[in-house]
Amino acid sequence: MTGGLDDSHLMEVWLETRKSLFFTDSGLEESLWKVLTTGSQFTQVELRSLKSKFVSVKNQNGKVTVEDLPPLMVKLKAFSALLTEDEIRQILGESYSDMSTEIDFETFLRVYLNMQGQATGKLGGSKNPSSFLKASTTTLLHTISESEKATYVTHINIYLADDPFLKQFLPLDPATNDIFNLAKDGVLLCKLINVAVPGTIDERAINTKRVLNPWERNENHTLCLNSAKAIGCTVVNIGTQDLVEGRPHLVLGLISQIIKIQLLADLNLKKTPQLVELVEDSNADVEELMGLAPEKVLLKWMNFHLNKAGYEKTVANFSSDVKDGKAYTYLLNVLAPEYCNPLTLDSKDPVERAKLVLDHAERMGCKRYLSPKDIAEGSTNLNLAFVAQIFHERNGLSTDSKKISFAERMTDDVQISREERCFRLWINSLGIESYVNNVFEDVRNGWILLEVLDKVAPGSVNWKHASKPPIKFPFRKVENCNQVVKIGERLKFSVVNLGGNDIVQGNKKLIVAFLWQLLRFNMLQLLKSLRSRSRGKEITDADILNWANRKVKISGRTTQIESFKDKSLSTGLFFLELLSAVEPRVVNWNLVTKGESDEEKRLNATYIISVARKLGCSIFLLPEDIMEVNQKMILTLTASIMYWCLQHAAEEGEAAQSPSNGNGSTTYTSDASPSPSVNGEDERLSLCGEISSLTMDDAASDITVSSQCENEDTEIATAVTPE
Repeated sequence: MTGGLDDSHLMEVWLETRKSLFFTDSGLEESLWKVLTTGSQFTQVELRSLKSKFVSVKNQNGKVTVEDLPPLMVKLKAFSALLTEDEIRQILGESYSDMSTEIDFETFLRVYLNMQGQATGKLGGSKNPSSFLKASTTTLLHTISESEKATYVTHINIYLADDPFLKQFLPLDPATNDIFNLAKDGVLLCKLINVAVPGTIDERAINTKRVLNPWERNENHTLCLNSAKAIGCTVVNIGTQDLVEGRPHLVLGLISQIIKIQLLADLNLKKTPQLVELVEDSNADVEELMGLAPEKVLLKWMNFHLNKAGYEKTVANFSSDVKDGKAYTYLLNVLAPEYCNPLTLDSKDPVERAKLVLDHAERMGCKRYLSPKDIAEGSTNLNLAFVAQIFHERNGLSTDSKKISFAERMTDDVQISREERCFRLWINSLGIESYVNNVFEDVRNGWILLEVLDKVAPGSVNWKHASKPPIKFPFRKVENCNQVVKIGERLKFSVVNLGGNDIVQGNKKLIVAFLWQLLRFNMLQLLKSLRSRSRGKEITDADILNWANRKVKISGRTTQIESFKDKSLSTGLFFLELLSAVEPRVVNWNLVTKGESDEEKRLNATYIISVARKLGCSIFLLPEDIMEVNQKMILTLTASIMYWCLQHAAEEGEAAQSPSNGNGSTTYTSDASPSPSVNGEDERLSLCGEISSLTMDDAASDITVSSQCENEDTEIATAVTPE
């Protein structure tokens, strides 16, 4: 055993990490191997980032010395807010008398770990995370809450008790690490995602065996992470290997996000139109309610009932404002007066009062997840979960048909709602600072759009001329949105009928048209990043179409499509053939239907989405988008498959060219991992041939395909042009 891992698992970790970091330097390989054998201290994402920064300094200076580290490390997120450059230099000086000493990657990582210890000491101890979504995960603070772990274990035991596969492992013991061990094969997390948002994952695509090989485990975790993004989780700091190893703080962080999404799923007007009772009967108030985060809606609902019950305070959080249990007592008394206990408010001990509150909630049907101590200590996550549970059990809202009808009229039509969902999930997957709850409301001050633009087109935003929320003056919002439009013009978007004020006023059609161009730009930029493998040729919509047709054809199948509007795409067979062409083992043809009836089309479409995510594609479309041949979503799906294929081919090519190890033998390959479906070098040469054979220029190549999507945008813009 080495660092808590047996030899075979350690080799797995090494192979996965080596592949993900694209090593070409045998010295760096050896250094990282030494670090791994002393105990896994970093996530994959962190290793990849640190390696990139180390190599950038080495490439610039020819070597890395201790003197190079302070200006490098002060910019790292783990230290930037805790240590100054001088403090870092002073810490390094305690270990190195000669600052010109050259260091290798292994030493750099050890210095990083030592610096973490110094920063932790300065921070003065650890803190528990205070929120589920947008909670940054680093190796600086690895503490987990045992109370939260116990609560999530109870949740899993209840909701997955009857699962055909998992019931053999349940119930889990909250006092042990059972939850982390069971999460290692990916099945638990995939099933939990389907509990939170039913139908997200086609369970036929999950590898469910008692013992999975490394390849199958990695597929499950890839499917899990891409599906988690597709329901709104933030997973930018988590890699598949982190889940394979069952890293407690990362696994628990992901589980907490999934459970929160489940608990807050009904806190919107679409699912619970009765929520309209919380506001006045005006469009402005309802729109404001629609733009609130689910947590804010829950607080608004709680205060609505507390006000009716005569509670004098306003609850602004799920921590300090509820820890004395008084707000809960008033809330439960107004929702379920038949179970009221007059001793609750008389109790002087907060823990005793919390116990009586939980007894009251249990009598009205709420499952006992948290303890009296959790309430009294003000655990934000657990108190939020408790209030959400009360809402689900008894929301106490009116069934006034007039109000409900008004709320239903205010919600978006199906297509607009679907597109809003896609853009919201895509934006949240980018890892920007803000979190989007409702696209049409949240983009109106322009700030989030500027964040997205800066992410997909780095350096495009002039932050000196941007105003960060909260923004008091309306003209500042217009300034932000005007800059958004100007950047769009520079990126050659079609913005003829779009002004900054249209975004501020929440013009949904124009916002959708702009966001579609932004998503498409990002997609093509990702493919453009592979241009070194395509002889510098820009990759366009037409190239994506031609690539897909050619890929299917050379696999020996005859299906071809004329455009991304081709009605034959509704059966799903072309995409299944394309997925099988890029990775033959990923499609189980015994599960594929002919796609003749609507039900058969839905089965195929659901399977396609899960198989693509399992492969590694980050996609946000719904089965309906395939069944109805939504050309925009069809394009994004095809481009995602193409990007994965080209990236995978490049990795295979680099692995094939990597140097032999110190014994003169070839690089070790796990028997559990299948042979690549295509030779990496052949695939890259094939791509070069495909791209170079396109004689049309970039503008012309866009005409046949992108014009289909752009025509729709033009129609939208024309429809709202004043006469």
